[in-house]
Parts: sequence; structure tokens; C-alpha cells
Amino acid sequence: MAALTLGTAGLVIAGPAAAQNAKPLQVAGSSTVLPYAQIVAENFGEIYPDFPTPVVESGGTGAGLKQFCAGVGADTLSVANASRAISASERETCTKNGVTDIQEVKFGYDGIVFATDAAGPDWKLTPDLVFKALAAKTVVDGKVADNTAKTWKDVDASLPAWPISAYIPGEKHGTREVFETKLLDAGCKGTGALEVFKASGLDDKAATAQCHQVRKDGAVVDIDGDYTETLARIDANKQAVGVFGLAFYEQNQDKLKVATISDVVPSVETISTGTYPVSRPLYFYVKKAHVGVAPGLKEFGDFFLSEQMIGPEGPLAQYGLVPAPDAEREAYRADFDAGKTM
Repeated sequence: MAALTLGTAGLVIAGPAAAQNAKPLQVAGSSTVLPYAQIVAENFGEIYPDFPTPVVESGGTGAGLKQFCAGVGADTLSVANASRAISASERETCTKNGVTDIQEVKFGYDGIVFATDAAGPDWKLTPDLVFKALAAKTVVDGKVADNTAKTWKDVDASLPAWPISAYIPGEKHGTREVFETKLLDAGCKGTGALEVFKASGLDDKAATAQCHQVRKDGAVVDIDGDYTETLARIDANKQAVGVFGLAFYEQNQDKLKVATISDVVPSVETISTGTYPVSRPLYFYVKKAHVGVAPGLKEFGDFFLSEQMIGPEGPLAQYGLVPAPDAEREAYRADFDAGKTM
């Protein structure tokens, strides 16, 4: 089949044989979406050998959308991953650079839960309480101080008198960002610590970074492995608190008791509707001008949205993705297949 070009963009339409030697799809953006997209790309490469395995990079949502909106052509991104919706200013940049048809694809939700041993007491947490217990520095008498709380009851009289011992997602884990933004950031602001950090001389960026710092005195332990490791830690330390993906907790309700956050019980429904505070939708954006031109782009999008990837039994759910309800997943697929744009 003869190669065809799209104007001066330099993109090539190729048959399966030519596609093997084509430039891989370029994907970049959110660090939270990164591991999910990598899992999809690796599986895609195995199942679709006629297409090169997509190259997935991080850089953050803003950086990914900046590259995505730089223009149309072989040297621009075909897919941008995002842990938030594209902003109006980013849309304007896209339009100025000729990126006019964009497919916004939601593929699931990011949500985490706090849980203890099933035989433990009921827990009611809030972002403020989590921050006061786990942050490296808090505020005492209006001043920045090292966190010296020993028990959860020290943090709030309503909580058990258990030693503060928490196993949280490590910095390499896909759910660490939602832990930081939805709990530590929110608690830092809610307790007034953020303003005190700024008043102490920190600029906005440094103050936010301070909000994200957790205790290094043994009260908080990063878990870079999967949730089975966290469960093993809870099993060995019956008075510890662990952070899990919702899907993993639901599969282990006989071993774990979940905490409410701001009086909301975590579930697929409360996470997918945004009612549960520690949740958010996840997206990838597709440049429609590249569909049918960049080899494998449509197939990659279809595969990403397939039940075997984003369904409750798929590898993304095992990693920590909260699958959308059945009807919503079907809507994702229908909209993408129809080429629906923003």
C-alpha cells in the first residue's frame, strides 16, 4: 500500500506491514495516569504486534496537555493523559495551534480508602484529622512544629487510642497523588497549616511541598509494592491503618474494616459521583486529526477502553483504578467509537 501524507504534517497512513516500522504513538501527561497507560501500552504491544508499542511518558497533566496542544503532526503528541479536565486556557492554546478536534475520554476513577483490621473499631476520618496525624509538621500555638502526636486519640478524642501507624502508597504508586491532593492538601488548608507555612517564609510552591511531607519517625511507612503488601502489614500489626484501592478493599472485606471520610462511606457509587472526598475522574485526550493517520491510535483507544482493561476484573482495577459503573463504561466506548469531540 502506498504511503499517504496528511498535508505537511508528516503523518503516514500505513497498512499492517508498514505499521511495524512506523513511529510509535507518543503519549504523555499525568503521573497518576502513567502506570495505567503503561499497563495498557504493554498489553497492546503484545496483542497488536502489527503496531509499534506506544511510548508512554509522564511529566504531569499540565506538561502533557502543553505538548498535546503544540500542534498537529508526527512530532506532536497523539494522546495526553490527565488527572483533571482540560482547562479553558489550554483549549484556547490548542485552537491557536490548529488542534481543533479533541476527544476527551474518561476511563475511570482514582479513589483510595483507609482500612484497619476487620476486628477493629469503627473509624471516622476527615482530611484535617489525617493531616494532623500523618504530616511531618503541623501547627502548635500558631507556629510550625514537628508532629509529636503518639496516638490517634491525641489527634482527636473521637478516635481510638491506637499508636499512629499508617501504611500509605509510596511515591512510585499510582494513588500517591490523590492521597496528597485530596487528603494532605485539603487537611493542610483546613487546619490553617498552609497559611502558617507561608507566614514562616515559604513561598507557595514550598508551602505546598511541606503539606505533602509525611512523618519519618516510623509512624508513616511508604508501601511501593501492591496492596497485598499493605494487607500483610495490617495482618501483622492489628492496630495499624492502611491505605488501599477501593477494588482491593472490596475483595478483602472479610479481613478489613473501612473508615468513612467526612462521613461518606467509600463505594463505586460514591467515588464515581465524586461524593466521596478522596476520588476524581481520570482522562486521556486524543487528537482526532491523528485518528486513522497515526498507526494504531484508534486501536489503542479502543483497547484502553475495553472491558479487559478498565473493567472490574482488569489489570487497571488490580493496580488501583476505580472502574466506572457498567453503563458509564459502555458510554465511554460508544462516545469514542463515534468520534465524539469536545
